[in-house]
Amino acid sequence: MDAPRRQKAPNTRLSQGRQRSYAGWARQVMEMAGFIRAVIREGSAIRELSSILGTYLFLNNMRKLAECCEAIAATTKKLQKTAIVADYFKSRSTDEAAVSAVFLSGRAFPVWEETTLQVGGSLLWRVVAEISGREEAALTAAYRKHGDLGAVAGELLAERSGQGLSVLEVAGTFRRVAAARGPAAKAVLVRDLLERATPLEAKYIVKIMTGDLRIGLKENLVEEAIAKAYGGTLAGALEQVQRANMLLGDIGETLRLAGEGKLAEAKMRMFHPLGFMLASPIESAQQGSSYFSEAAVEDKYDGIRAQAHVAKGEVKFFSRTRDEITESFPELPDALAGLQDAILDGEIVAWEQPGRARPFSMLQQRLGRKKVSDRMLREIPVAYLVFDVLYAGGELLIDRPLRERARILDELLQTRDNIHHGDTETRRKTKVAAGAQGKLVFGEIEEVPAVGIIRAPVFRAASPEDLEELFTAAQARGNEGLMIKDLDSPYTPGKRGKSWLKMKRELATLDVVVTAVEYGHGKRVGVLSDYTFGVWDRDKDRLVNIGKAYSGLTDAEIAEMTQWFLEHTIEDQGFRRTVEPKIVVEVAFNNMMRSDRHDSGYALRFPRIVRLRPDKTAAEADTIERVREIFSLQSTGKSRG
Repeated sequence: MDAPRRQKAPNTRLSQGRQRSYAGWARQVMEMAGFIRAVIREGSAIRELSSILGTYLFLNNMRKLAECCEAIAATTKKLQKTAIVADYFKSRSTDEAAVSAVFLSGRAFPVWEETTLQVGGSLLWRVVAEISGREEAALTAAYRKHGDLGAVAGELLAERSGQGLSVLEVAGTFRRVAAARGPAAKAVLVRDLLERATPLEAKYIVKIMTGDLRIGLKENLVEEAIAKAYGGTLAGALEQVQRANMLLGDIGETLRLAGEGKLAEAKMRMFHPLGFMLASPIESAQQGSSYFSEAAVEDKYDGIRAQAHVAKGEVKFFSRTRDEITESFPELPDALAGLQDAILDGEIVAWEQPGRARPFSMLQQRLGRKKVSDRMLREIPVAYLVFDVLYAGGELLIDRPLRERARILDELLQTRDNIHHGDTETRRKTKVAAGAQGKLVFGEIEEVPAVGIIRAPVFRAASPEDLEELFTAAQARGNEGLMIKDLDSPYTPGKRGKSWLKMKRELATLDVVVTAVEYGHGKRVGVLSDYTFGVWDRDKDRLVNIGKAYSGLTDAEIAEMTQWFLEHTIEDQGFRRTVEPKIVVEVAFNNMMRSDRHDSGYALRFPRIVRLRPDKTAAEADTIERVREIFSLQSTGKSRG
């Protein structure tokens, strides 16, 4: 008779993720046990003990996160920051660590979600003022000191017994705030949240709500901390974390997968915008031709960068800030509907016949609108110029070289009759021989529809002279300049390198007079670094404002000018000061548009300070006539200043 078989013992081994989750809770239980002993020694009543234990168990972990943030802010060393965050993750439950990862990235919700709090700074300011009971002057002084509303809340809100929140409770309240309709309803929820928070917790709750922790921690360091906390000695752990987070758009979900050892299972989440590959500026055609043996050359368009997601017949467009902008361009989705699932990269421009992009000031009228009128659709048609593909055929393509992605893009778009293939048609109409450049002539593309999808033309340049000729032609068409791309380069989301170069020249510069200054934020707290400036309206014999800039000067120059402005203030408005109009600065800008924002009737796009002009008096600054001249030249495309 055979001996009875021994039954296999059940597998009671916990997954790696569960082990870590339970370990986090175990640490909290040990802390609680010590706390209980301390309370019993004090002879607290059972009812009081129960209340205190409830607070400790459920309301203490937002304090832990806030303390973690304080420790991160206290060091400038990235390795130390990463270690602090990793240790924090390992000490918390998986649910709490996942939510904390989102918060530590400076967000209330994961990137992929379209959910937003819709709570502005003025509402937060009002709520902090009401809870603190402090006068406006006290808040202004604290804000001037810190340059951060969260820090103001931490300083001015009072500590009371019974305060304390959990991380999950804060996350739940954020969801309710996002769902609430109208500022009044939102203010009630925000006030209740901050009243129940300790001052330190409130400090970081407000920071999360404003979207900027200002503790020197970016999402890439949170990724490193996840790899350190859950990757162990796994080779390539950081790369796996980064890739999973890129695909999912959810640093919290990425943490969960890392804890379970399942990062490789992350799949592309459509309608979650990937980061945009960025270009580095170059100063000359000579410099531009020195980087690659073979490069693709495109016009640099004066529009807005947009990523198109197409899946199961649905189409959405996203801006560089990852905001959905589909509703501003309702005519574009139909042009891509029916395309196989794909993610495209390109530029939306205001378009006119024959084959020419219009100035950005025209496109701007379409931005931010929830409903675009039929009249605006007729008067300001747009086109989407596609130049790259990131995902197609169920495959993420970013690791493939540009030459392969370009071929896949051409094949993908060839299946659509309503997409104009500017690249292949321009190549067909223009002879491109070795050592000679193709001439990008949009005027030849007469059949381009007024609105629609266009495969952006691409050419080669064999010498600096070729690049210069292409550059001149691009600017004559009203475009900003050229994009020069390495054909062997992968697509690197969110990174700026030397694989893509942008060659452009400033539209012009203006000598302007500083009329008002404001205190800066972050590292520029306490110094007057934001300058409002104007030009002369000779007919009215006064300065009219045309823009505001906060970049371009060195820290030493800003410190020196701060002292001057403090001594020459006309009116102290707290955070802002009007000053004697004596300082002249030279500013550069990308382009100019009509605007009611300033009393000049114009506004500069992306202004930055080139230099101080102590050699000029205020009377020698530029005039509104010069502004109108630049605007006219920009509109006709005859000159770039």
